[in-house]
Amino acid sequence: MIYIPSGTELLNPPEILKRAGIAEGMKVVDMGCGSAGHFVFAAAHMVGGKGKVYGVDILKSALGGVESRGKIEGITNVDTIWSDIEVEGGTKIASGSIDLVLIINNEPNEAMLKESARLVREGGKFVLVDWEKTVAPFGPPTKDRLDKETVKKQMATLGFGNVEEFKAGPYHFGLIFTR
Repeated sequence: MIYIPSGTELLNPPEILKRAGIAEGMKVVDMGCGSAGHFVFAAAHMVGGKGKVYGVDILKSALGGVESRGKIEGITNVDTIWSDIEVEGGTKIASGSIDLVLIINNEPNEAMLKESARLVREGGKFVLVDWEKTVAPFGPPTKDRLDKETVKKQMATLGFGNVEEFKAGPYHFGLIFTR
């Protein structure tokens, strides 16, 4: 039987967010947040009452999960946005208004990177976490995993530099880009 880690064993949102320089009062977007909102709620606690976190997803059911959890936990600084994150301008957030944009385990294509980049303010950060291109007992097939170097080149063309690479978990890499 294969042991499959989950939750903070697989990815630790507070540690990854700290590494990205999250601070009180920031505006954060999780592109493709999923129904559990692991990064949404970690970020909501870290940015505090003067900050704002947007959970964006194309699945209304995922956003419903985030909204329900927010109500149960009494979290008031999270808004959900129904959007196709592969459509430029589709996220309905002002360009250049976000301090920190996250794409976690979403295998971004060029359109998704462009839409995410559009949101980041000057001096803001973009964080991408995805599967390492190594054999693992679970996750997407190795051949289908993201190539870090390709993403670095794409982000450079979108005006991002100062790339920091880090190990985001036992099977994941992280990249932090600064605009």
